[in-house]
Order: sequence, then C-alpha cells, then structure tokens
Amino acid sequence: MELQVTNSPFNQEQAELLNRVLPTLSPVQRIWLSGYLTALQGAVAPAAPADAAPQTALPEVASISKEVTVLFGSQTGNSSGLAKKTAKLLEDRGFQATVSSMGDFKPNTLKKLQNLLIIVSTHGEGEPPDNAIAFHEFLHSKRAPQLEELRYSVLALGDTSYEFFCQTGKDFDKRLEELGAKRIVPRVDCDVDFDEPAAEWMNQVVQELGQASASTVTPVSAGSADGSGTETEYSRTHPFHAEVLENLNLNGRGSDRETRHIELSLEGSNLQYEAGDSLGIYPENDPRLVDELIDAMGWEPEESVALKNGDALALRDALLRHYEITVLTKPLLEQAAQLVPDSGISKLLEPGHEQDLRSYIEGRDLLDLVQDYSLKGIPASAFTGILRKIPARLYSIASSPKAFPDEVHLTVRTVRYESQGRNRYGVCSVQLAERTQPGDQLPVYVQHNPSFKLPENPDAPVIMIGPGTGVAPFRAFLGEREETGAAGKTWLFYGDQHFSTDFLYQVEWQRWLKEGVLTRMDVAFSRDTDQKIYVQHRMLEKSSELYQWLQEGAYIYVCGDEKKMAHDVHAALGTILEQEGGLSPEQASEYMIRMQQEKRYQRDVY
Repeated sequence: MELQVTNSPFNQEQAELLNRVLPTLSPVQRIWLSGYLTALQGAVAPAAPADAAPQTALPEVASISKEVTVLFGSQTGNSSGLAKKTAKLLEDRGFQATVSSMGDFKPNTLKKLQNLLIIVSTHGEGEPPDNAIAFHEFLHSKRAPQLEELRYSVLALGDTSYEFFCQTGKDFDKRLEELGAKRIVPRVDCDVDFDEPAAEWMNQVVQELGQASASTVTPVSAGSADGSGTETEYSRTHPFHAEVLENLNLNGRGSDRETRHIELSLEGSNLQYEAGDSLGIYPENDPRLVDELIDAMGWEPEESVALKNGDALALRDALLRHYEITVLTKPLLEQAAQLVPDSGISKLLEPGHEQDLRSYIEGRDLLDLVQDYSLKGIPASAFTGILRKIPARLYSIASSPKAFPDEVHLTVRTVRYESQGRNRYGVCSVQLAERTQPGDQLPVYVQHNPSFKLPENPDAPVIMIGPGTGVAPFRAFLGEREETGAAGKTWLFYGDQHFSTDFLYQVEWQRWLKEGVLTRMDVAFSRDTDQKIYVQHRMLEKSSELYQWLQEGAYIYVCGDEKKMAHDVHAALGTILEQEGGLSPEQASEYMIRMQQEKRYQRDVY
C-alpha cells in the first residue's frame, strides 16, 4: 500500500521519501524501526494539557506479567545457547526471565505460567531430544492441563535434509494451541543456518511482550543474537582459524577404515571448552565435485555470484566454500522445479509420490539432480540463489582441556562410498584426510553441550559406551578424571571391526587401566568372530555387574551412531533392568526416563 498525502498525516515530500525507503527494508529492519519509533514516542511525548480528558485505562494490558519462562530442548547445545540469549534480551528490556531445560522443568507448574517461550530442536526421525522427552510426553498425555491463560511462542530448530523437519517444535506448537494457549507470535522453523531467523523471532517476541506490558523495546540485530551489536569473541558466526598441529591415521595397515586423529591449536582464541563439548568445523566441498558441477552446467569458474549477505565471490570459490552441494532437500527440489517448470522435478513433489521423493533424495547430490533433469543452461546467479549455506560439521571433542591446554583433539572417520555409479566423499572427513596438513588452518568454533557432562561428584561411578569414533569424548572424560584425581570407578565398552587394525587409542586405554584411571574395559570386535559381537552384547554378558554399578549410582554415557547402535544399547539396558532388577518393561522404561531426568543417562548420538 502506497502512502499518499490524502491517506496519511505526511506532506508530499515526506510521503515520497517513505514510499522510496519502506519497500527496501528487510523484516529485521522494519522490526527495529518499529521499536525505535516506540522508544522515541515515549521519550518526547508532550505533557497532557490540564483540561484534557483522562485517557481510558487499560487494566487488561497493564496486568500482563513481565515474568517469562524460557524452556529449551537440546541435543547438541544450540537450543540451550539460544535460550540464554533470549533470556538476556528479555532481562535487558526489563522482563524477569527464567531459563530451564525441559528435563529440569516441573510440568505441574505449567498452569501457573503466563508467558512461555519454547526453543527446541528435532532429533533423529522427528523425535524430541533426550532432555525434552518427558515434557513432550506429559504435554501430549491426558494429565496435561488446560492452558487458557498461557501465552506462548515456539522457535523450532531443524535440518531440511531430514523428512520430519522441525517436527518436535511443530508438535509443541500444535499441542499448546489445543490446550487453549494463545500464541505471542507464530512459530518460526529454522534450518541449519538459524542465526537470522532466530534473531527475528526474538525481536518479534520481545516486541509483542513489550507492547502488552507497555514497556519500551529496542530490537536486537540479526547479526548479534545477544543484543550487543558486535561479536567480540570467536563463535559459530565468527569462527577461529585454528592451526593443525597433527593429523594421523589411527587405523593399522590393512584396515578397511581410515580414522584421523586431528590436533588443533586454540592458542590466542580464548575459546574455552569442557569434556563432553563438540567442535564445529566449516568445511570445503571436494574440488572434484565442484569442477564436475561447473562443467555439467556449462558455467565459467570465475564468474561472479552474489551471496545472500551481499558479498560477491567467484563462482568456483563460492561452490567450494559457501554453498552446500552434496545434500538434496525437499525445499531445494521445490525451488528447482520453480526455476525450470518443465524439467519433470515437480512430478516427484506431487501428493502420493512421497516414497519416490525419499528414494531419490537418499544418496544423491546436486550433480545428480543437474544430470538427471537436464538443468544445464540455468544461469549461475539464479541457480546459486536456491542453494543453502554449507553447514558446519560437529565432532565430539576427544581431549581434556586440563590435559591439553590451548589444544583440541578430534577423532574423525573418513567417509567414502559408491552410489548411483559415482564415488562419493564425506565433505569434511575427506577434506581432513586428503587435503589438510599440519600448518594448515581450519575455521572452528566450540559447541557447548550441557547435556553431556561428567558428574559433579568425582566419586560417582561412570559407565561409558562408545564404539568406533563414539569413543572420542570418553578419551576426554578419562583425561579429565586423571588430571583432577577423581576417585570414582570407570568402565568403558568399546567396539570396532578388528582388534589388530581398528583398536583406536589402544595404548592410552592400556596405560589408564594400568594406572587405575580406567577401572575396567570390555571390547567387541565384530569381524573377529564368526558371529558378529557388538557393545550391546558385551553389556548383556556383564548384566549382573552392570546392574550393580547402577545400584551404586553409576552414570551411563552413550556416544556414536543414533540410528542403530544407540537404539540397541538402549534396548540392552532395558533388558538388564528387567532381568537383574525384576522390573516390567514399563517399569524399566520409567527407570531409564528417571535416570535421564537425574542426568545419570546421557547420550551424544548422531
């Protein structure tokens, strides 16, 4: 709608200026401008004349509580970090914000809340993260109360490469509405590059709460979710370029696997981490795939393309370092179908073809899409406009900061496989294996994970289950316990394919066993026996001792593959509770949920 002198309080010159500026503003800029004008109005409002009629009071608005509860459900720490930033933003605006993990929140207090913000990720195939399971189940049970007095909003984190994108956030949003709660602002669903939409959501929430409680709001910029306007330390949006100190293959000669031990220097970064945290690396795409894609599309490598932030890069550099080209998602196919309506892609997206879409996306990349649907000829500027930014890769940290000050160690298995007649390469793992040497630098940041931490009590027993690269954080745990002199018993279950070639960090485990830092260790090498033996089988073999450790208050940690291993380990744990504790399946399930709530059962699975 265009401003006119006749339909606004502005003169001709003001209306023309506003009509030129307003259409160019981004959503964030409009929100900021709205908050600025609100603040300005409060600062310069003239005093009312003595004979002016009294304004009508708004008791309903004035009674809106300034107390806000921020609940987060997080598997890797992103939701936790955003919850803290949201709370700080609210407190800076005069609200009283309470932040809590869903696992620590008492559901029976839900009825007492007036303002609730939910920040939650989706794990696996549309499932809640571990610390959100109990609250999710409560809210969807018959025990959930009616919440007509509650105002809420949901920020959902996810990844569009998964079929059930942001499903947990959608579940919470829908269920709260069913229970009678009213939205403060609509739910926002974030892809892996969540910084800007998350900041917009925060701004909108604070703006609406500020209007309801008659307070002044100055929005936070999209580039700095903590409201400071600048980023003064290295972070996810401002990575540190860490020097590679060491890059070794941990597997022996003849192994079918290649696992890299990477040591990086954090000197000068002021980056702090704890055992149990992860390190994010922003990788580069394989030059072989980039060159094949450019050739298939008939593009010029040095052609300039504009990024979404306004910067420009040569096309080859942009495809190497900025855009994701190895993963297909439904939103990407939808945009490609709009670019080339007669390509046939739209048939995959039609109702009833969901299984065809799943089958096509699995194991294919952007080059497959280009070749399969003859997309050659689309200008590079148009095509790169539908690509998302390449996401960081997270790796569990394999070192204790007390044992290795100013260093961080990683354990990374190299991914190579054949699919659809072409060799495929793990983006970051093959970069580390083939194109990274000591002296090179990698852009990194620390991803704190408060949901995967050693017990505060150093005397508490610890059981660690980590086959393959899942053993990485347990190298950090034991290094930490050695440095702090913790007295608690430790038990490690480790597995891989072959004892002779795939026993990662074998010498270190043996030293820790000898010195008593590691109390006991059970191993499972699946290809060394006629019948494949995995870590869950070793758990069941030691069920009596394992149950005794649980009775003594042991903490259980699981790290590694989520799709199979973590489910098998969870099932084995349930079986042990039933056999040794005499529990029913329902009681065993309740026991494990209680352990999760008490932080005695923690998982870092992917």
